[in-house]
Amino acid sequence: MHREPKLERFNESVLAKYQVYNSIFLTLPFDDIKKTGALLPLFQDICEAGFKENKNPSEIIETFFSKYQDDPEEKGKIELLFRFIQYIERQVVLFDAIEDASFPIVNNMDGRGTLRNIKEEAEAKNKTEELKQYLQRFKVRPTLTAHPTQFYPGAVLGIITDLDKAVQKNDLSAIKKLLAQLGKTPFFKKEKPTPYDEAVSLIWYFENVFYQSISQMYNYLQQNVFEGEDFDNQVINLGFWPGGDRDGNPFVTTEITLKVAQRLRSTILLNYYRDVRRLKRRLTFNEVDKLMDEIEKGLYESAISRTGEIKISLEEFRSKLLKIKKIISDKHQSLFIDDVNDLLNKLSLFGYHFATLDIRQDSGIHKNVLEEIEKQNPDLFDKKYDEMSDEEQIQALLKAEGKLNPDSFDDDGMAKATLSSIYAMQSIQKSNGENGANRYIISHSEVPQSILEPLAFLRLCGWDKPTVDIIPLFETVPDLKASPEVMDTLYKNPVYREHLKRRGNKQTIMLGFSDGTKDGGYLMANWSIYKAKEMLTEVSRKHGIKVIFFDGRGGPPARGGGKTHQFYASLGPGIENEEIQLTVQGQTISSNFGTRDSCRYNLEQLLSSGVSNAIFADENNGLSGDDRETMNNLAEISYDTYTQFKEHPKFLPYLEKMSTLRYYSKTNIGSRPSKRNKSAKLNLTDLRAIPFVGSWSQLKQNVPGFFGVGTALEKYEKDGEFDKVKNLYKNSVFFKTLLENSMMSLTKSFFSLTAYMKDDKEFGDFWELIYEEYQRTHRMLLKVTDYKELMENQPAGKASIQARERIVLPLLTIQQHALRRVQELQEQGKDAGELLEIYEKMVTRSLYGNINASRNSA
Repeated sequence: MHREPKLERFNESVLAKYQVYNSIFLTLPFDDIKKTGALLPLFQDICEAGFKENKNPSEIIETFFSKYQDDPEEKGKIELLFRFIQYIERQVVLFDAIEDASFPIVNNMDGRGTLRNIKEEAEAKNKTEELKQYLQRFKVRPTLTAHPTQFYPGAVLGIITDLDKAVQKNDLSAIKKLLAQLGKTPFFKKEKPTPYDEAVSLIWYFENVFYQSISQMYNYLQQNVFEGEDFDNQVINLGFWPGGDRDGNPFVTTEITLKVAQRLRSTILLNYYRDVRRLKRRLTFNEVDKLMDEIEKGLYESAISRTGEIKISLEEFRSKLLKIKKIISDKHQSLFIDDVNDLLNKLSLFGYHFATLDIRQDSGIHKNVLEEIEKQNPDLFDKKYDEMSDEEQIQALLKAEGKLNPDSFDDDGMAKATLSSIYAMQSIQKSNGENGANRYIISHSEVPQSILEPLAFLRLCGWDKPTVDIIPLFETVPDLKASPEVMDTLYKNPVYREHLKRRGNKQTIMLGFSDGTKDGGYLMANWSIYKAKEMLTEVSRKHGIKVIFFDGRGGPPARGGGKTHQFYASLGPGIENEEIQLTVQGQTISSNFGTRDSCRYNLEQLLSSGVSNAIFADENNGLSGDDRETMNNLAEISYDTYTQFKEHPKFLPYLEKMSTLRYYSKTNIGSRPSKRNKSAKLNLTDLRAIPFVGSWSQLKQNVPGFFGVGTALEKYEKDGEFDKVKNLYKNSVFFKTLLENSMMSLTKSFFSLTAYMKDDKEFGDFWELIYEEYQRTHRMLLKVTDYKELMENQPAGKASIQARERIVLPLLTIQQHALRRVQELQEQGKDAGELLEIYEKMVTRSLYGNINASRNSA
């Protein structure tokens, strides 16, 4: 099967199966009116033909009803449209399950970018020893976040998993039952999940996917690269934000933080318990069986303990396993010793913490916390903090110490919440180990004080030598430019250097792609982060500090997503590369890491990208002087273009009135508010990146992934210097990856959907502005790549996008029709009350299927 081209494998294993199983699905009776499944394909045909004829969504829907429904009343139309939404949501689930089931067929699991591939390449180039040395220190850390772009409830995720297995076996009977179950399982959440609910949902992936995939990868490296020898490096660490990310989420409390940490611990203990139970059936030998009984009993009692009491410590667990290993080796011909090694490796990988629970808060909140502390403790500083100079503030923060009681502060203030979260970190480290919670991230870091304030809070909680990494998050273009100077100031400070010395002379720095793109546009955001990494690497190396970059990436290219492993393979020697840390969120978790095959494949791609950049890449991998100048100019032109667009008087009104922006908060998919403040007025600074990018995606315009790119490229064309862009594309994998990801944004755009807006009195010119830049970018990308069509080099990926876009075309049509009706009814005023509410609900419901189908739209 692997000998066929990837596109053919996709067509045979995914598209063909979807057509068969979808025909079965459409004939299943889910409600009293059995015609819904029969009518949906007809509606699909009407939609496709209607947009080709330049009809607007409402005209298309009216055409359908007049042709097939004998013009029913509005109530009847609404009922059928809602049933269409329900059917399409489930079609998307079916396609997901089939694509997941076919993953190891469509993708070459031993091909380029896999562990086997890098092992064989190292052998071919006589670099096996170099590979071993690098793997002794290189790590990948995917950090799962609870950002609200995962629309599938837990019950639906379970059905997808079971459908995946049934499709692999071609078990038609099971598939029919599961499709029937899917038809009756609700997708819509009536209440918002709590942060703990979000955590439980994501821990499912740790328990059922990452645990198995990561240990398989580690075992492969140990057996095939290190030839059975132990190597003291985890290679893959897991990070976790739900329950610890307080930034903009008032619902994350200290109680929830502790509950999530306990859930992580109990889950890993249960996983160990299951492994021990299986292993016990094989290790039935004298001496060994007693030790296995002791381990099993200790794990079980620890996992179910309501008080969190650990009956068998990690050290005791490991010690007993090592005894078992020795007995088997000495007396039982090493029978089943690989299974014992597997469990020992899992203990090294996951400990009793499973994943590190990061704590995050905004720097602006820390200023308020400091004010509260100073108000209650007026002798804390020699003079008022806000009257000090920058240098005086730095010195005052570094001298702060004590043991404040969080309960002495007001319940409605932030001091109590912030200080209690630090005491929670101490508690988690005692129960789960230091790796349970040893990172504190500061959003919107702007100055050295942004980093030193939380360090002062740690010391004010009696933590004189905190076992915690303080991690600044630089996001906006100005903050990225200022970041090297901020870190240089900190590195020069002897007190902060002493803290870093205790942390192994390593400094983790987080860089935010999402807000960077919202602030500066696609090219400038990515280029600013690239340059910031170079400068931060230089200043860190100058001070003898190993810098580790933690990328805050979302799903789509506009938020740092897309083919991320290609970025890491293209960084060059000027950027520190001994760890790859990145956030994984929303549908990207289920699409890239939802099954053991896809999880292992994508983790191997990340791991190999770091290895490739460090060991196999050309020493000159990077940007030459001329190419750097071209890249810089393109970014500046793009930035100016995007900034003018962002400052257009219709920019925010367009999003408010013509998109689904205000409906994101009604979907009940995440615990976090869609804005950072409670102001009724929309402010771009406070607007979170997910609803911002997601709203453009729902419009099928994907502006953040391309706006300004076409204008920048066209400038070089008009100036007769397009050969410089061609050279940059030829020489730089970084630039090539940027453009290929932008192509993905264009491929997922469909301007015919909203073409009716060009006739709108208020927003017609603004829509034309966007469409012109889309056409410009489309033309210029084809010119620079010499492609005849977008994504020409990724035919299977493009086919998947096209199939998904076709499935949701009726849903997009319904959504736009509903938005148009909302606008019409709002103009009517009070008389439209109930009908207005129904159409607003229709808009909200339509978000689900569209987001899930795109897989990385927000």
